[in-house]
Order: sequence, then C-alpha cells, then structure tokens
Amino acid sequence: MSHIYPDYQTKKAFKEALKAGVQIEIFNAGLFPLIADGKTCVEAPARCHKWYAMVEYKNNIVTKIIS
Repeated sequence: MSHIYPDYQTKKAFKEALKAGVQIEIFNAGLFPLIADGKTCVEAPARCHKWYAMVEYKNNIVTKIIS
C-alpha cells in the first residue's frame, strides 16, 4: 500500500486539499518503490489506516482521486 504526505486524518480533508491545489506526495513505505506515474491505492492516516482511496499520480504527486 502507498501513503501520502501530508498525512490527512480524513478522506474529506484529503479531497479538499487536492481540490485547493495542495501538492500531495505519494510514496511506498515498504521495499517496493512506486513507478514514476500510474495508479495506486493509498491508505491513511499512516498509523491506523482509517480510510483508503484509489488515486492517479504523476512524478510521485497525486493528480486525481478515482474513488
């Protein structure tokens, strides 16, 4: 699973930040790095995983929330 930075506590806050133009970085915390562009599922917040979202990203920056 991938994670985002900043680490939003709610999916609503994540959507609002992306809509407002905040650059949200995406990364994998494990051994397998992300490819530069693509689609993936993110989980947040990082410690308790309260919500998940499918996103598109380019150059490791989230560009669109799919679901």
